[in-house]
Amino acid sequence: MSTKLNINGKAVAAKAEPDTPLLWVIRDELGLTGTKFGCGASHCGACTVHLNGEAVRSCQTPLASAAGKKVATIESLSRDNSHPLQQAWIKHDVPQCGYCQSGQLMSAAALLAKNKNPSDAEIDMAMSGNLCRCGTYGRIKAAIKDAAAAMRMAA
Repeated sequence: MSTKLNINGKAVAAKAEPDTPLLWVIRDELGLTGTKFGCGASHCGACTVHLNGEAVRSCQTPLASAAGKKVATIESLSRDNSHPLQQAWIKHDVPQCGYCQSGQLMSAAALLAKNKNPSDAEIDMAMSGNLCRCGTYGRIKAAIKDAAAAMRMAA
């Protein structure tokens, strides 16, 4: 059995069973290891990817529900840290252990794709499903605000 997907702009055919979590297809079959396994229960956000532009938890998203849709992983932002969010993350020294960061960045990217000037409350709401054991939430919010400003200036 084969499921057709578009991962980071490339057409791929996944060979996993339809009920296989998208996370395992991304990591194990496609070798894109930037998306992390955290809790496996959709609580921590480490596995966040975009499905047709919406932030979803890939650990609980069955492969079948991604069939024919556009999936974007952390690798889609940029490989050279040139995306405004990545630059802001570096500027604000956001990562400590770094484990949650790909999910944090993907949730932030989904927010900024829809809202180029989010309020504190909108940032809090968009990021509420992403846990950071290191507690860098203040730096994450500052980085999102900086990235939003950079994106507005570039538009």
